[in-house]
Amino acid sequence: MKRVTSTEWFGYLLIFSSIVGLDQLVKALCYRDLRPISTHELWDGVFRLHYCENTGAAFSILEGKTWFFILLTVLLCSLIVILLFRGTVRSSLARVALVCIASGGIGNMIDRVARGFVVDMFDFYLIDFAVFNVADIFVCCGSFLFVILFLFSKGDILE
Repeated sequence: MKRVTSTEWFGYLLIFSSIVGLDQLVKALCYRDLRPISTHELWDGVFRLHYCENTGAAFSILEGKTWFFILLTVLLCSLIVILLFRGTVRSSLARVALVCIASGGIGNMIDRVARGFVVDMFDFYLIDFAVFNVADIFVCCGSFLFVILFLFSKGDILE
């Protein structure tokens, strides 16, 4: 079992804080500037910025279950920190994927705690997709990357 060095921890903390900071900055700007106008077309018929207040998860499932999502985020992020702290994850790329997942989760949790809802703004409405935010992008991409790494390593990225 390889322990994560203090230099690696610093790098993961830098990635984590950058993602959370970017997410919160974009949400704050949208709350301030997009909320009054609701929608700003970027690519007609394809993509727009559209202010939404989401009290659920993706596609607004489990709407209004704010405390459930806060608890789930705390539990999952705690598990990720434990996996990282114990050196259970062998691959540095898999560790980065987990940091991305935790960052996105915390970014959305900040919204839930501070506002009671998550601010979403990216609307790829050409295919009638859910409106999403920066945190969602990192949760999805981090999850996808971790699953791909896990499958291709046949589970060897975990000790």
